Amino acid sequence: MDRFRMIFQYFQSNSESVMNGICGLLTLASIKMYTSIDFSCPCLPQYNMAYGLGIMFVPPIALFLCGLILNRQSLVMLEEWSRPQGHRKKDLAVIRYLCSSIMQRAMVAPAAWIIVTLLDGKCLICAFSSSMDPENFVDFASASPVQVQQLLAKVPCKDEELMRNNTSRKAVSRYLRCWSQALGWSILLILIVAAFLARWLRPCFNQAALLQARHWSNYIDIEQKIFEETCCEHSRLFAHKCILHFFESMRREIELHSFSLSREGEGAEEDQGLLRGITDQDQVNKLLKMWYYEKPPLDVS
Repeated sequence: MDRFRMIFQYFQSNSESVMNGICGLLTLASIKMYTSIDFSCPCLPQYNMAYGLGIMFVPPIALFLCGLILNRQSLVMLEEWSRPQGHRKKDLAVIRYLCSSIMQRAMVAPAAWIIVTLLDGKCLICAFSSSMDPENFVDFASASPVQVQQLLAKVPCKDEELMRNNTSRKAVSRYLRCWSQALGWSILLILIVAAFLARWLRPCFNQAALLQARHWSNYIDIEQKIFEETCCEHSRLFAHKCILHFFESMRREIELHSFSLSREGEGAEEDQGLLRGITDQDQVNKLLKMWYYEKPPLDVS
């Protein structure tokens, strides 16, 4: 139990490193998922585009949502955004910093999936083979419009009898694969340049405001963790008092067998201080309601 508690405390104290690790794991998982799936284009004019674009964009949406769910700061940001004003003002710079941090981490895995699919080229070939101009390819120019649509839709299916040795099929496939890879490398280059500029141009702006936003975003996260820990401790003590009050006639047996009540005798003042004279459920609910609606200002003087 102590070992799990140490691990939990490590995750709490190194939440940013943990989030970076989860972001990296999601990225590796997205690449592994794409390389392991069996991509089979339906080779039908009415389904090719939906299937190809679905494989390209639906999994990234799922990965993006997973990145938001696994990031603890998402809940912290939403709570900070939706909480009442109370005695503590809201700082939009902190909320923007949290949102930016969350989005950057959540977008890594989807971006990796899209770039990998574009570099592979199968999705784009499946989606846009039916949209090619048949006049540019010799084997398709003489066919009827219906036959052209069927032949173009079968371009991704190189095992088809009609398309196995068709030179125009290879030309269409090469053309779309080149465009797909060019688009993938362009997106990768744009992301790298954007990250480079963001990294090196950030000190040119108001660094003090950035440090303030980072400090108070960390404060909000840590405050929430300490509040949850305090609530757990308060709940444990309150439950302890309620159970002892209920089993007053069995107090001696509980003291000897079920509970270790030495702490009650030694630290009664500490427990009473934490409970603050709270004796019923309505008082607990009132305390939690006051914390939510009238969060105290950041002033310890």
